Amino acid sequence: MNKQIISTENAPRSPLYSQGVRAGSAIYLSGMVGIDPATGVPAGPSIQDQTQQALRACEAILHAAGSTLADVTLVTVLLAQPEDFIGMNEAYAAFFPDAPPARAVARLGPNLPGILVSIVMTAHTDS
Repeated sequence: MNKQIISTENAPRSPLYSQGVRAGSAIYLSGMVGIDPATGVPAGPSIQDQTQQALRACEAILHAAGSTLADVTLVTVLLAQPEDFIGMNEAYAAFFPDAPPARAVARLGPNLPGILVSIVMTAHTDS
């Protein structure tokens, strides 16, 4: 199977992972945290700030792959603090107002200083 690495300057980067990988019609996104890619620091202190930034990063990767949030079929949200669930949902709902994808929410394993959320996505396209 052919696999294409997806990359953009508009999302956090690391030499340890690909931001996204396209395999056939599927696009797999790595866990995006709420870090502003321009500054390298968390987008803000609140779960809402970081959820919005993580979702903007996911959206940028999808765009680089020729896709959109409308193509997302599965989202996994990892929270550093389970009590942030309600605040995360507030920010998340704005990105998926209609026909949201399947979703799972779990606890973020590693303790990453200042990081409140990581979001993983899978999308499927016709192309």
